[in-house]
Amino acid sequence: MTIEQHIEELRAELNNACDAVERREIQTELEMAQAELAVITAEQDGSVDAEPPF
Repeated sequence: MTIEQHIEELRAELNNACDAVERREIQTELEMAQAELAVITAEQDGSVDAEPPF
């Protein structure tokens, strides 16, 4: 599964979640997946250096 697919599945789960606790958990996981995608995209663009700073 690609990160994009995972994000779409999380969005669908979030739309169907009824319980507030479950919604918060899914929202957190969605935000983390979106952040991971942003880092991957930035590394591919060359916007950020993938090497550690030391």
